[in-house]
Amino acid sequence: MAREIDPSLNRRRLRIELRKAREAKGQTQTEAAQALDWSLSKIMRIEAGTVSISVTDLRALVQLYGLTDEQLKTELEEAARGSRGLSWWTKFNDVLDPAFRQYLGYESAAASIRTYHPIVVPGLLQTEDYAMAMLAPRVDEARARRIVELRTERQERALEGDTPPWTFFVLDEAALHRQVGGPRVQRGQLQHLIDMVGRPRVSVYVLPFTASAHYATLSSFILLGFTDDEDLLYLEAQGNQSIRDDHELIVRYQECFESLREIAFSGDQAVDLISKTRDGLDTS
Repeated sequence: MAREIDPSLNRRRLRIELRKAREAKGQTQTEAAQALDWSLSKIMRIEAGTVSISVTDLRALVQLYGLTDEQLKTELEEAARGSRGLSWWTKFNDVLDPAFRQYLGYESAAASIRTYHPIVVPGLLQTEDYAMAMLAPRVDEARARRIVELRTERQERALEGDTPPWTFFVLDEAALHRQVGGPRVQRGQLQHLIDMVGRPRVSVYVLPFTASAHYATLSSFILLGFTDDEDLLYLEAQGNQSIRDDHELIVRYQECFESLREIAFSGDQAVDLISKTRDGLDTS
């Protein structure tokens, strides 16, 4: 599936360029708001990429910041026009909370996705049966079906197409042995992991039981990388937080992920471990 230009991507382009222009002008958000007789929250929402912006408001900001690059101004006006409308995940608003909606906007623009989970297979790698079994203890079947539909479309957008992002997954060996949905479902999930190892731009690692404790031993996390912005850290277990500005914390998780990749099984070694676990399941 091609990664079409979603309204959230246009809002993100505007966020980055307008913040950069304001900082180059030496103005604070408060000063910019006062100069245009806008509320501070309006400037903050525009620079957070959470709202669309009209061409008229964009031109006011362009004039205030003194942007003179005609090509850039044209591109920003096109982005402003494209910032309106609905994102692909809007049809799933009945099962989405605001924090995860915001995260999906970031994920749609990511050039790389690095994921670690200490307990189960991460959502982007789950089969439909595995995902349904994961949801069964917490939500009714109809809602679970909707969440799985969302997860499936998210997988297609993140893992397929001509130029999907580079994706790196570190699974704990415990996730291979935990029989979510029973032996048959788990066997299908493990086979899916094996199949994913051979996909372009996808790397699957398995952290063996013999590995020692590390910074994220008790929690999962996702790091999104961008070509035009700094990394973003997403912590699902801590209220679905998308963290951009705590650079020290992000660096800790970056270092953690790289250390996990160094000690985890990869390539044939990972496939051998997954295959051995799969073959040991009794599905009779």
